[in-house]
Amino acid sequence: MERNTAADAHAARVLRHFGPDPANWVRSSETDHDVVVVGAGQAGLGIGFALRRAGIGRVSVIDAAAPGQTGVWTTTARMTNLRTPKNWPEPEFGYPELSFQAWYELVEDEAAYQRLTRVPRLDWARYLDWIERHVGVPVRHRTRLVDIGPGAHHLELTLAVSNSDGSETTVVETARKLVLANGIEGTGGPYLPPEVDGLPPHLLAHTGHHIDFTPLAGKSIAVLGAAASAFDAAGTALEAGAGEVHLFTRRPELLIQGEGGPPFANGGGRDNYHRRDDAARWRQKALAARQGRSVPLESVTRAVAFPGFRVHLDAPWLSTQAEGDRVIVEAADGTHSFDFVIAGTGYQYDPHTRAELRTIADDIALWGDRHQPADDLADDALATTPYLADGFQLVERQPGRAPWVERIHIFSAAAHLSFGYPIGDAQSLAHSIPRLIDALGRDLFFEDQQFPVAATQVKAPVSFRHHYEHAIWTPVLAPSES
Repeated sequence: MERNTAADAHAARVLRHFGPDPANWVRSSETDHDVVVVGAGQAGLGIGFALRRAGIGRVSVIDAAAPGQTGVWTTTARMTNLRTPKNWPEPEFGYPELSFQAWYELVEDEAAYQRLTRVPRLDWARYLDWIERHVGVPVRHRTRLVDIGPGAHHLELTLAVSNSDGSETTVVETARKLVLANGIEGTGGPYLPPEVDGLPPHLLAHTGHHIDFTPLAGKSIAVLGAAASAFDAAGTALEAGAGEVHLFTRRPELLIQGEGGPPFANGGGRDNYHRRDDAARWRQKALAARQGRSVPLESVTRAVAFPGFRVHLDAPWLSTQAEGDRVIVEAADGTHSFDFVIAGTGYQYDPHTRAELRTIADDIALWGDRHQPADDLADDALATTPYLADGFQLVERQPGRAPWVERIHIFSAAAHLSFGYPIGDAQSLAHSIPRLIDALGRDLFFEDQQFPVAATQVKAPVSFRHHYEHAIWTPVLAPSES
């Protein structure tokens, strides 16, 4: 991405005012790392920087992607603008001089920022690139977490490192704490409903997948779902030259946000949501799920501007079947035939479906283990979501069986039921990262107190007496006393 000399000079000047990083106060141990952060997107970078500024120095941030391909903003995100208002808190670490506004006004000008209603997605990617360059969080790219196992006082992490020849090298490293900051996929992944079971990969994709839209030019496309990602995929397909795009929703009307987007979150409700009892949190999320996900008005107008776009209301899918290179869709409003299907059907967070969590999933407490709602509020997706403690850490399913799972902290969309909304989104960083850092520091500090300081770590006291020895007062003895 291109660089702006004025913006770079500004960032260097602001960060110089931070002063040097505090000394690492965590006791040295036989582990390779005190904290490993998985994911180097906006959340992972913020966590890595905040840990360093908190005096927790043995930190490693890893990401499976190659440099320049981290996160979703230039890969699977397809909106024109971010969903949130431009002045919501961002990963500026409490310093407005590092905010998107500060960067944008340096790259463009103040008037250009004032004209913005929302932050353009690609400008947000450029801003995060600027943040990454200047906060100096080292990232180990092409490194993915494969498996997690318990150690005596640590976790054993199996990592796969991609080599230049396309092969992978497997290594095992140890860490006292693990933070999963892996975005919207969280502890699960894209959800594909049973109605599309059996469709081959060349005829089906989820909005969370990488999709090459170029071959879809002139084709007929079906989009299942009516939330923001579904409409964004429809708009992207139409802009790439798709002949027809038919979007299907089970609702009788679209749930559209107004021009201004979603209302600002109630600060008190947001910051105290996780302190509400389980029943209240479950009820709020279950009712929200039944209402359905909304879509920004601009995503709707982007799609309906094309004559080949059609919305099917009250049209849930009953089944699909591949016939040659076509997909036959049986929907509530009839039978249809398409060249390709895109599922905008959201995500699930069941750790049993996540490769790196599969071997420990049975030791992780899920919401279904902790709360049994009334029948009218039952929700299978919520029941398989991890139940998190107040520091974003996992909780063991059976007390005393696997206390080590509390060494794993979930800083991703999988925290939505425990904390109220997708953790890791831009608007969550300013107030959620400090809470995570506080929890990590708390746990490391009190664990340190349980173990004696190694002899090699005990330093002899340094005497500074020679600086003041000449000024030490001594009484003058009387002749009879001498």
